Amino acid sequence: MKANVGTIDRIIRVAFGVVLIAATLTSVIGPWGWIGIVPLGTAVIGFCPAYRLFGLSTCATRNH
Repeated sequence: MKANVGTIDRIIRVAFGVVLIAATLTSVIGPWGWIGIVPLGTAVIGFCPAYRLFGLSTCATRNH
């Protein structure tokens, strides 16, 4: 698995995942908020299968 999730993307994914899970734990939204585990997981490993499927990447490219 080649990393395809950049730094800013990771920060956004962590924030979004934490907000969803926190909203679920405080009963603001229903149990579907546990889907926040997905963006947290992709942020931790730095790989998003959907990005690969569509040929996307938010990682910085290095010119050598």
